[in-house]
Amino acid sequence: MNIENMEAFVYVIHFNSFNKAADALFLSQPSVTARIQSLERELNTLLFEREGRNFTLTEKGKQFLPYAQQILLTYKKGKQQLQSLNTAPNELRIGSTVSVSNYVIPEILPIIKKKYQHLQIKLSTAPTEVILEKLLNKELDIGFVRNVTHPHVESIGYYEDPIRLFVHHRHPFVERENVTIDDVSRESLVFFECGSLDWMKIHRLFATLENPPQIEYQIDNLETAKKLVVKGMGISFLPELCVRNEVEEGLLVPIHIPVLNGLSLRTNLISLKEAEIDFSHLFLEAIKVIHLKTSAS
Repeated sequence: MNIENMEAFVYVIHFNSFNKAADALFLSQPSVTARIQSLERELNTLLFEREGRNFTLTEKGKQFLPYAQQILLTYKKGKQQLQSLNTAPNELRIGSTVSVSNYVIPEILPIIKKKYQHLQIKLSTAPTEVILEKLLNKELDIGFVRNVTHPHVESIGYYEDPIRLFVHHRHPFVERENVTIDDVSRESLVFFECGSLDWMKIHRLFATLENPPQIEYQIDNLETAKKLVVKGMGISFLPELCVRNEVEEGLLVPIHIPVLNGLSLRTNLISLKEAEIDFSHLFLEAIKVIHLKTSAS
């Protein structure tokens, strides 16, 4: 379908005039009319009812208009994106939470850098609230945060990291077929606290028990919590990605607890809705590559 024909159609509606649309497009009025007629042939339907110099949209024209407007908008955004990425050097400023900086960013940046070698990348690690503020102040281009809502921000679910119980490889749970949340409450617990909704669900699970859990260590740093479990100081609920290497090395073992099914640490990709350059697609492409690699292995 010819974009120029669709552009002529949208401009005629916008200006409510063939002549004004022609002026805006730097065309003659007959050229605009010819483009509209060509579009009608492509769609095999009349878009306008014409009565002399007057015209009105047909029902089919009214139905097609929002699609034409969306196609033009998408086309212009794509064109701007290509033009922006072709101007070197480009700087990509990323903000992310600590866990994303440690475990997700090292996976995705090599994929992006391989395809867009001209990009100069700056990474800032901060809490979700700080990243959101910097994004709104245009100090960042992209942010990786917990779930946030703001009228000027586009938020996309990016990565879900399942939360599981992990124990030292010599822990008695390794040999047991069934482990319940009651069993967990009797163990020394290293509790990683990150404030997300799913961690609140774990708190509520413990609240239903007669005996409260033995939370001997309440930690706000994933690496610290993980190392305490590796040293046998307790057991812990942790996101899978952060302990992948320790599980592969046999230092830690995941324990299946049915009531934890569906719990995950969710990361959202945020950007300004009216950003001059939209970098989101770079990261969406990268995460697809990672998922493909994970599926293949």
